[in-house]
Amino acid sequence: MAIENYTNAGILVHPYLFNVSDEIAVNNSISKIESEVGHIDILVNNAGLIQRTPALEMNPSDFRKIIDIDLVSPFIVSQRVAKSMVSRKKGGKIINICSMMSELGRDTVSAYASAKGGLKMLTRNLATEWAKHNIQVNGIGPGYFATEQTAPIRVNGHPFNDFIIDRTPAGRWGNPEDLGGVAVFLASEASNFINGQVIYVDGGILATIGKPHGE
Repeated sequence: MAIENYTNAGILVHPYLFNVSDEIAVNNSISKIESEVGHIDILVNNAGLIQRTPALEMNPSDFRKIIDIDLVSPFIVSQRVAKSMVSRKKGGKIINICSMMSELGRDTVSAYASAKGGLKMLTRNLATEWAKHNIQVNGIGPGYFATEQTAPIRVNGHPFNDFIIDRTPAGRWGNPEDLGGVAVFLASEASNFINGQVIYVDGGILATIGKPHGE
């Protein structure tokens, strides 16, 4: 959503651009945010990178890059924000955007799945360490969603589109709006006693072994 769309909706937005995998950039930028806007009560770690390459052909440097963005970056940003949360003694919310690949493997995404699996466990471990400071650390695991990126394959008759429809008990792709309620819940006081959990918004994919074609 473009900044002007937020403005037109009457929502005040303060954009900051920085490298979330660079500790110095993260520290300086968050300090600037705290100075110019105010303290951070809710953090959503949403930055991500994927490269679809068979494991036998994956360059280790590319593997490390994906791990760095998808796993190390959430740690760096969470650590910096949590330090301020602890010092203020007001608690806070940290939400990590995980994936069904936190639980499942799939061809060509070895680095992404490794990172997202690690992010699930990072979520649990940070929750374990920071719950005593009234900081709730949880995750959201999206399934397959209807976005601009998936538009070319969300066509009737496309093998992957048919696969997702058949594999998902809800019988459809997710809509971006389907994630909003979970995010609001985890960011609100309603989730104050929920910690270290990943809520999968996947239309039921992880709940089932699937069904034979045509059943």
